[in-house]
Amino acid sequence: MRVLVSGGNGLVGSALTARLRRDGVAVGRLVRGAPGGPDEVRWDPGGGGADSGALSGWDAVVHLAGKNVGTLWTPGAKRAIRESRVTGTRGLARAIARAKPAPSTLICASAIGYYGSRGDERLPEDATPGAGFLADVCVDWEAACDPAREAGVRTAHLRTGIVLAADDGPLSKMLLPFRLGLGGRMGDGSQWMSWVTLEDTVEAIVFTLRESSVSGPVNVVAPEPVTNAEFTRTLGAALGRPTPFPVPAFALRLLPGGFGEETLLASQRAVPARLTGHGFTFRQPRLDQALRSVLE
Repeated sequence: MRVLVSGGNGLVGSALTARLRRDGVAVGRLVRGAPGGPDEVRWDPGGGGADSGALSGWDAVVHLAGKNVGTLWTPGAKRAIRESRVTGTRGLARAIARAKPAPSTLICASAIGYYGSRGDERLPEDATPGAGFLADVCVDWEAACDPAREAGVRTAHLRTGIVLAADDGPLSKMLLPFRLGLGGRMGDGSQWMSWVTLEDTVEAIVFTLRESSVSGPVNVVAPEPVTNAEFTRTLGAALGRPTPFPVPAFALRLLPGGFGEETLLASQRAVPARLTGHGFTFRQPRLDQALRSVLE
């Protein structure tokens, strides 16, 4: 198998690339500058997509590139988030559709932000989209893959939750205050958090690559989501520290562009119905064991 990966230097992309290469898979990279090797393809996330000729001969494309949403949501940042996901993905999907022969599979990143904030509702992949900036971006992001799908390319959308890793991502930002005993829940802590370890994220992508029957939206989340209050208690226990300092909801709602409302206070109880229905087994299904594994 020959797999082309965008976002190969990111948290998930770098781990995925290493995992595939350990299995003897030939991995190439979509790069922004001029290609520096035979397994690199020039990538223009501003809308030019990729060279369709250079995509010929690859079996699959895993598209993980996109501007980090964990930043201040100024109007400019919101435009960049949308542009990097929707416009860039559409260009890539069109290039894949034109390639002769085209890759047989496109796996594209998405997010559980698709569902918006839904309280206690369980959210399998057939749940309707929600409302808000992130939900709108995710809907358009997934639709941007349509040129490849309409050309007969098997297409899957990775609706990923909070990816747990100690050296990058949301958990890494929490560790210092929690280790100092300054951690606490967000608001009243009742909002659901759908999480997954980096290891299980990578294994889910590899599973999706190899299982030709998997297509459409795929919730990449552990089977046991938790509330923010439970996540806070469990992380504090894993670190052996108290968590006495809640962050008031009103303060989070003051963050620009609705960032606090749509990320830190949003409630998304997503479940991995498609993965488990196809026989995927999570290595770290419970938060307590997952945090111990990640922190070790």
